[in-house]
Amino acid sequence: MGESTAGHLPVMADAVAALLAPALTADGAVLLDATLGRAGHARALLAAYPGLVLIGVDADATAIEGSRDALSAYAGRVTLVHSWYDEIAAIVAAAGLERVQGIVFDLGVSSPQLDDLERGFAYSHDAPLDMRMDRTSALTAAEVVNRYPAAELARVLREYGEERFARRIADALVRERSRSPVTSTGRLSEIVRESIPAAARRTGGNPAKRTFQALRIEVNGELTVLGRALPAALDLLSVGGRIAVLAYHSLEDRAVKRVFTAASTDTTPPGLPVPLPGSGPRFRLLTRGALRPSAEEVAANPRAASARLRAAERIRKAA
Repeated sequence: MGESTAGHLPVMADAVAALLAPALTADGAVLLDATLGRAGHARALLAAYPGLVLIGVDADATAIEGSRDALSAYAGRVTLVHSWYDEIAAIVAAAGLERVQGIVFDLGVSSPQLDDLERGFAYSHDAPLDMRMDRTSALTAAEVVNRYPAAELARVLREYGEERFARRIADALVRERSRSPVTSTGRLSEIVRESIPAAARRTGGNPAKRTFQALRIEVNGELTVLGRALPAALDLLSVGGRIAVLAYHSLEDRAVKRVFTAASTDTTPPGLPVPLPGSGPRFRLLTRGALRPSAEEVAANPRAASARLRAAERIRKAA
């Protein structure tokens, strides 16, 4: 999630609001914010649409409590749930609903999580090697770094961090942990830096960036959760309902693109002269490719730089 540190302003707030607006104007319309964070997008939409109802979901209990305060002015219109976002179908059903009119996902780690040094998400500060979004879960980044075999550790770094030097980093971590456990972000960053050739360290930002991304995704099962959540979200939308998804790295964005493309494609087998009944697209894409933040927004909030926004509208019921 790309909230800025100044008041937790949400990334691409105007674009998200404009894309969702046509689905949220009717009294009683329901917005499902599946990654609530500090409720930046939700708060703006609740203020804009007095008849809007919110179901806010977040795996981080700290975020839920912070949002409860932030949304206190709208308390009668808000339901908050501490849960991972692949549980949204059950959450909506528990609220007594079959469909919602708007859904927003603001994926990844939020600024408050990055700025809380004890959470261990940031490579710029020394902190315990944790990285759990849900602090009630058992698996931490320290467990991954100190317990995974070298081959499995390399796979995580390669697949989730797209790290060219995954095996070198994994082997270095195994050597280092044999001397003493790797338990801090500072020590991890140093090991990664020393594992990468000097020439490769001169470009691309902090050399630990990809390793930290990979460990965070592994610890939180982010791509697995997203793979279950996106189809569930599309199924929850009423006809005319809209979904907007903010992704912050290529793995997330490719997953969103794949699901949206499949839902907006006619499934009639090639060669048939007319579309088969019920095989037409269920959704239409609202963005041509992925929208990106403006230069002005990135200047004001550098954490927005990697954001990619995609949106779609449901145009017919499932067959």
